Amino acid sequence: QVQLVESGGGLVQAGGSLRLSCAASGSIDSINAMGWYRQGPGKQRELVATITSNDRTNYADSVKGRFTISRDNAKNTVYLQMNSLKPEDTDVYYCNADIISSWPYEYRYWGQGTQVTVSS
Repeated sequence: QVQLVESGGGLVQAGGSLRLSCAASGSIDSINAMGWYRQGPGKQRELVATITSNDRTNYADSVKGRFTISRDNAKNTVYLQMNSLKPEDTDVYYCNADIISSWPYEYRYWGQGTQVTVSS
């Protein structure tokens, strides 16, 4: 069994920063892509950023230049550094990871979500 556990969400003023973490644990042979998505009430879940196993990154246009995704493969952890936060960044943030527990079968796992609230 595999679990993704997120941490680091909270309340911050506009212009502030937060760092989200997401650690994978359990039966893991390898991890391919990892990412962060966000979802607000009544909205579809949208991509924030992704990172491949060789550190290629991709960002939503709305966060480019403000957010940075990174990963620590030794810790099976993905991070999201969020700077210059805006009220419109307020959402529940979810991490995901494409994990192989038994090669070659890959499965996408999701974290439970962490609330980020940016006050104006």
